[in-house]
Amino acid sequence: MTQTITVIRGDGIGPEIMDATLYVLDAMKLGLEYEFADAGLVALEKTGELLPAVTMDSIRKNRIALKSPLSTPVGGGFSSVNVELRKRFDLYANVRPAKSFPNTKSRFPSGVDIITVRENTEGAYSAEGQETAADGQSATSITRTTRKGSERIVRYAFDLAVKTGRKKVTVVHKANILKSTSGLFLKTAREVAALYPQIQCEEMIVDNACMQLVMRPEQFDVIVTTNLFGDIISDLCAGLIGGLGLIPGANIGNDAAIFEAVHGTAPDIAGQGKANPCALLLGASQMLDHLGMTDKALRVREAIVATLEARDSLTADLGGTGSTMDFGKAIASRV
Repeated sequence: MTQTITVIRGDGIGPEIMDATLYVLDAMKLGLEYEFADAGLVALEKTGELLPAVTMDSIRKNRIALKSPLSTPVGGGFSSVNVELRKRFDLYANVRPAKSFPNTKSRFPSGVDIITVRENTEGAYSAEGQETAADGQSATSITRTTRKGSERIVRYAFDLAVKTGRKKVTVVHKANILKSTSGLFLKTAREVAALYPQIQCEEMIVDNACMQLVMRPEQFDVIVTTNLFGDIISDLCAGLIGGLGLIPGANIGNDAAIFEAVHGTAPDIAGQGKANPCALLLGASQMLDHLGMTDKALRVREAIVATLEARDSLTADLGGTGSTMDFGKAIASRV
């Protein structure tokens, strides 16, 4: 049985890390077929649109996409291609695992294994109602939190904990100050948590959560939080394990799912073969989990660990001299 996925090669270093990732997937003979589509600056140059209709149709049809980083030009239109994709397909759950890897530039070479589940469609990060006063002296933006949005993301986090055998979910909030928006999120989270007595539920104010993550990250298992807090916390978790080059992201909705590397396009090194493909490879492993190929996903992760342990063809950010494709081939040789 074959599975067709939409592949967006992206901007900057995107095509390089995508080529290395597809090389690994092809080596596993998974029965995947690729439908290539454009978005971001590449699409803008070809079609005059950041998100062409043909790309949207491809994602809608295949329901699964693997995406490299995209650039959004400064100026008019929507604020971010990534945010727009999340809105159009209602990809309400952003899932970012952060796990210690060997031989990385990290203060925590072991003991970190955290999944951040971030609400992906509302809250402050959605930038709803942005407006700057005519005199340029003030600006406003609406922060909207709904019971529906809060309930489904917290349910997703608890269901994920049950499915993956995790023991604790930490609800991160700021309800002590943001009593309406964050308060609604926390109240809803408590109601959902009561339905999962087998999972320990902990509540933590966001500023304390950030401090605790830096001091004792091993105390966290699954974190669920709102959009803006999740964006910040997931990057903090990346810093614990060696940087964004090792962090994937899954954007999950009821009708589509997009898997990605969460780092940027790194235009300063684009085309030079210096980029680390691990984040996108880990995103591809999330995709395989989503497709029910959990054993294949595990093989990808184990091959990455084995390659890091062997220091085989590592890219410069990991202390090696290998190219993007050299690193990909080294991982492929171990899957």
